[in-house]
Amino acid sequence: MLTGRRYLLAFTPEQAAYAEQVGAACRAVWNTGLEQRREYRRRGAYISYVEQARQMAQAKKDPACAWLADAPSHTLQQALRDLDRACREHGTWKVRWRSKTRTAPSFRFPDPNHITVRRLNRRWGEVRLPKFGPVRFRWTRAIGGTIRNATVLREGGRWYISFCVEDGITEVAPSGKPPVGIDRGVAVAVATSDGDLHDRAFATPGEEGRLKRLQQRMSRSLRTHGGNRRSKRRDATRAQLGRLNARIRARRADFAAQTAVALVRDHGLVAVEDLRVKNMTASAKGTTEQPGRNVRQKAGLNRAILGKGWGRFVLQLEHAARYHGATVVKVNPAFTSQTCNACKHVARGSRESQAVLRCVACGHQDHADVNAAKNILAAGLAVTGRGDLGIGRSVKRQPSDRLAA
Repeated sequence: MLTGRRYLLAFTPEQAAYAEQVGAACRAVWNTGLEQRREYRRRGAYISYVEQARQMAQAKKDPACAWLADAPSHTLQQALRDLDRACREHGTWKVRWRSKTRTAPSFRFPDPNHITVRRLNRRWGEVRLPKFGPVRFRWTRAIGGTIRNATVLREGGRWYISFCVEDGITEVAPSGKPPVGIDRGVAVAVATSDGDLHDRAFATPGEEGRLKRLQQRMSRSLRTHGGNRRSKRRDATRAQLGRLNARIRARRADFAAQTAVALVRDHGLVAVEDLRVKNMTASAKGTTEQPGRNVRQKAGLNRAILGKGWGRFVLQLEHAARYHGATVVKVNPAFTSQTCNACKHVARGSRESQAVLRCVACGHQDHADVNAAKNILAAGLAVTGRGDLGIGRSVKRQPSDRLAA
């Protein structure tokens, strides 16, 4: 199976400056290629990756575009390939621009023949990349397979390299372990139908206060300098914010990975809600003609949802399930938090609070998130019992007792 290995790079100052230059070139190729594709669409025409790659090769010969030749050619071609795939999957008008300030620089080396890795000692390894030469990285784990490609990216002021590795492991056959339902929440990140609650604080109180102060400083620096976004003081504040947010993201990723592995290791089927997190965290500002309502409350809810890492947790579940013989089933999330698991009565008034559900029909009381997880498990078992894994209504049904006899 294909998996990832990520390591911390130890660039020299010259290599770090060159990496910034390559990242800027790939960003320029992406943005130029996207604008070209949109212009073709406006005319009712289409341009392919092959034609864009040919035009980029010609542009390298132009003295005005000599900076393109300084970057490794494979990284620029890979940027065009990624753009072509994004446009085919999502549509040309839905693909986003890559911002100089908001998009972290990254670039990929797609040819494994151009990547050489060797271990130097217990703590350090070395990778040779085109036009970079030897680059040291922290050896925190073995590569464990054949390298397919490598991606260099900057996060929180540090440079990392991610290897896509073929580890030679085949997917494990489905296990006969008991199933479990999972409810993702805001107060508690993960609640299971077994009654377990998994949560942790990703930022300390001190870090939350510092994060707020840095955000306020960013806002004040923008107003003080008359909207000059290239202020050195603003850049320094942005760098501090990036390092702090990177530390919080690392804790969130660690929590998601450890919790996912623990769940798929002990259960053969994991049922989760098919939540559209992107739609759920959309802004409620509205338009000038029709302004939104409860905008500040919705913004707080959006931050809480994103802060728990709902989307990343499901990705980790699906990744870990391949190695432990588990199946991840996504079910319709409608009314799972308002349905009593004992009598199946649906009522909004049954939710007494964030943590307590007391059924208005039968009086059954349970933890609200655990009750929702039990409903999710029941929906997941019903879906798999009909023989499909879709989240919509199934056209199949269980055979009746008369037909089974």
